Amino acid sequence: METDPHELRNLLRLALLEDIGDGDHSSLASVPENATKRAKLLVKQDGVLAGVDVAQIIFDETAKYYNYPLPKINVLRFDGSVVSTGDIVFTVEGNARLILKAERLVLNIMQRMSGIATYAREMSDLIKDLPVKLLDTRKTTPNFRLFEKMAVKIGGAVNHRMGLYDMIMLKDNHVDYAGGIEAAITGAQKYLKETGRKLKIEIETRNITEVDEVLRVGQVDIIMLDNFSLDDLREAVKKIAGRYETEASGNITEKTLRAVAETGVDGISSGALTHQARSLDLSLKAF
Repeated sequence: METDPHELRNLLRLALLEDIGDGDHSSLASVPENATKRAKLLVKQDGVLAGVDVAQIIFDETAKYYNYPLPKINVLRFDGSVVSTGDIVFTVEGNARLILKAERLVLNIMQRMSGIATYAREMSDLIKDLPVKLLDTRKTTPNFRLFEKMAVKIGGAVNHRMGLYDMIMLKDNHVDYAGGIEAAITGAQKYLKETGRKLKIEIETRNITEVDEVLRVGQVDIIMLDNFSLDDLREAVKKIAGRYETEASGNITEKTLRAVAETGVDGISSGALTHQARSLDLSLKAF
């Protein structure tokens, strides 16, 4: 079994193996081998739906991996839809053992994704009239990042970097370990030249003095303004004056988001999009 962490089907196969192990003994013991049954995915809480496309792949992978006929799925509500308690998202008809094998993985993923999409939509709506991007972070669940990032996008926010490999982000510890802002930036530029990589460079600043230092050194693409007061954010944006993209971060919640967005920053990153979202209540029921 392949384990490429960027391939959705590989992650789903591993999740199935984690859950099923050497067999779904409950179903094997009680459900006839060739029984054909139906089930419906029922919404039990208002929110934004995410993971419908993933659910179809789960049923597909379960069928292929465990040698069942492909089930028939009738999708009634799609990713990004606003749903209400009592709505039916889809129906599935197929081998009963197949449905039972896939049930918990479908629910676990869809509930988590829908919770994130719901929170991302709520947050995005608070600033939808302003020219600013709401960004996610790497504060995700290990081995579940791909799905959480998908949910953020479905909810209307924007994916930041996927991991450590697709951007150079010089955080406070990088700066401190490197020996300062200038050393960190020049080291990053040297690395890119030597390796032939084309990656954006973002650097975190902790105060206006550090912003001034970055402006003196230059050679970056994005300046992060971490845990700045609103007054300092406005001052930093004015100093940077569009020469570099700006990103505010630190304690971004539904209570602080709007005021931060009004300071004029280009982007606002919020780890809360993934690590504070609550799963949406869904259920797969036989009918």
